[in-house]
Amino acid sequence: MRLQTHVLGMDFQNPVLLAAGTCGFGMELEDVLDLEALGGFVTKSVTLEPRRGNPAPRVAEFPAGMLNSIGLANPGLAAARSEKLPWIARNVRNARVFVSIAGHTVDEYLRLVEGLDGVDGFVGFEVNLSCPNDARRGGAPFALDPDAVSDVLSGCRARTQRPLVAKLAPNDPNLAGTVRRAEAAGADALTLVNTLPGLLLHPSTGSPELGAGAGGMSGPGLRPAGLRAVREARTATALPIFGVGGVLAAPDAVAYARAGADLVQMGTATFAAARAAPALIRGLERWGRRHGVTSWRDELVRAHTLEATRGTTS
Repeated sequence: MRLQTHVLGMDFQNPVLLAAGTCGFGMELEDVLDLEALGGFVTKSVTLEPRRGNPAPRVAEFPAGMLNSIGLANPGLAAARSEKLPWIARNVRNARVFVSIAGHTVDEYLRLVEGLDGVDGFVGFEVNLSCPNDARRGGAPFALDPDAVSDVLSGCRARTQRPLVAKLAPNDPNLAGTVRRAEAAGADALTLVNTLPGLLLHPSTGSPELGAGAGGMSGPGLRPAGLRAVREARTATALPIFGVGGVLAAPDAVAYARAGADLVQMGTATFAAARAAPALIRGLERWGRRHGVTSWRDELVRAHTLEATRGTTS
């Protein structure tokens, strides 16, 4: 299967990216896998100030996946500008790199775009909209507040010409409406989905297994929610979609393509097997040969995108 695809005005050598928070800034995995074999990756979310993150333990496993509460641990804007992105610019040529940004107020997102836009080493921003909206006391996460989604994305759009990829939530009761708001505010693409809120308790004590209490669920258990979200979003927009949630092997990536995703991101699988992404790329090539599918873009993504679009206009 021909895996090259053209999305957001640029060529990707294959549709497989590593998801935000699972590969750091690339350098953490350079001795484990060939970053240049990937379609791309999304950096750890960058915030204005360095963050140490939440108390340990930050990760807990369960049979269908993983629960995590990292707390956006990252070196902050200044270090991303002076250390992390220059390393990427020197060492990554073929893989497309997106920088994830996260904030607790609209202004924080805008300052991050202003601070990073002039730096080399990445092609676009993934806007992590799952942070709580502290601009309103007790406010919902940005992704669940359509007005906040519009405010963040329109402000970012006014400050950069780079692609903006809006990362939305799986538990949005009006996802199609949020997708339309994101598109109207200037989003160039969508990432669906982020983790699903969850809780694990020690059976003997009843206390939370994570130091911060609740966390975000990822892994195979998230896949049905991810596929549903991608399909629902595809009926509402023609924007490119990055499908993420429970991608372990070729059939999972194919399912996302058939739901309407242009690219896929792999996250939790890389914690279990650091070389899972290169294995997925090889698996897609084998899958295509077995099933007589010659093109990821033409025979999988485009066909199902057109089908979904017809469904909204019929």
